[in-house]
Amino acid sequence: MKVRVIAPGQVHTGHVPGLGVPDTPDAPPSTYDGWRPAVVLGADSPGGLALPPASPTAAWMYGPRAVWTDGTRVVAADTGNHRVLVWHTMPTADGTPADVVLGQPDEHTEGPAAGGAGPENGMYLPTGVLVVDGRLVVADAWHHRLLVWDEVPTATATPPDHVLGQPSASDVEPNAGGEADAGTFYWPFGIALVDGRFHVADTGNRRVLVWRDGLPLDGRPADVVLGQPDEHAREENRGGEVGPASFRWPHAMAGTGTGGLLVADAGNHRVLRWDVHPEADAPADAVLGQPDLVTGTEFPYVSQAGRMRFPYGLATVTGAGAWGTAVADTANNRVLLYPGTDAVGDALPVAVLGQPTYAANGENRWERVAADTFCWPYGVHWHRPVAGASAHGEVPVETVAVADSGNNRVVLWQRGLA
Repeated sequence: MKVRVIAPGQVHTGHVPGLGVPDTPDAPPSTYDGWRPAVVLGADSPGGLALPPASPTAAWMYGPRAVWTDGTRVVAADTGNHRVLVWHTMPTADGTPADVVLGQPDEHTEGPAAGGAGPENGMYLPTGVLVVDGRLVVADAWHHRLLVWDEVPTATATPPDHVLGQPSASDVEPNAGGEADAGTFYWPFGIALVDGRFHVADTGNRRVLVWRDGLPLDGRPADVVLGQPDEHAREENRGGEVGPASFRWPHAMAGTGTGGLLVADAGNHRVLRWDVHPEADAPADAVLGQPDLVTGTEFPYVSQAGRMRFPYGLATVTGAGAWGTAVADTANNRVLLYPGTDAVGDALPVAVLGQPTYAANGENRWERVAADTFCWPYGVHWHRPVAGASAHGEVPVETVAVADSGNNRVVLWQRGLA
């Protein structure tokens, strides 16, 4: 059953309030460092409360938790409707319907493996999407598996070509019905390709699985189990206190650009960094959002400058030699943008999308839904084109795509590249 949630407005004003780099964390906002919410996909109730329709369309979403874009296509995990939406052309107008619906027999059906699709062609709370070498990969979280299409589908209800983590397309038990091992999943929420290595945030098993040679279409077990003492263990924080080698709810991964790895450990309210890709279970080298590697505390009622609360989304980007990091700081209802990939501790970002100051954290700023507000953003993806490249002879545009889950939408934030 669907619940009443806040839905976004579609009126874009000429001035977008936001945050640059104030002298103090509570300084008034001036700019979002050039970023603006350019396109809103999904819910369209202006500033009010809306219940997503029981019979959705290809233009509606319910609690999306992940999004991916290459600047041409957009792929979104429409999690609450148990499906994935694909736009084959970059949307330029609010409310643009998706071209393809996967996981349901048509655009109007919703529910886990609904409409007679069954698990063979259905989904149950998909939470991760990624295109790898032309293949579409979906983390079908509550079916405890990954789905792979050899090409990004152009037709609705196209079945996947591969199922990873289960013995067959009809099997959906956690850890394939047995104990955890290096080839099974329990709530695989996040997926990433980092420096040719394929990563899965196997959240229910409180670990990250790594395949050194890319997407394991042959079903082979992971080469590295990160965050647990062995492939069968699955306790939060390794059954003890928060530490540099433990996870509570790992949810997203990204590269550092220097041969390292970042992991959003949402349940411990932090982002962990390994300076070199771990070849075995190993402690992280640094942490962002906590004072040290043994703290995982949430502080909801104080200034959120330098803090995080349930950071579920994570992405990094490069272009012209400049790296950047985006963190979906979910319970603080904002997206943090950092220069580089080496921020640690309570370092402040260069921009906070969705909030008026570094300190604020209100759902939709405790005001009303607007194009530049968030309510529990779960997923983020940052795309930056090659400098000078544009299909239309215009200034190239980079995009931070945000799965704004509580507002039932995906928002494409954009800015021109100099």
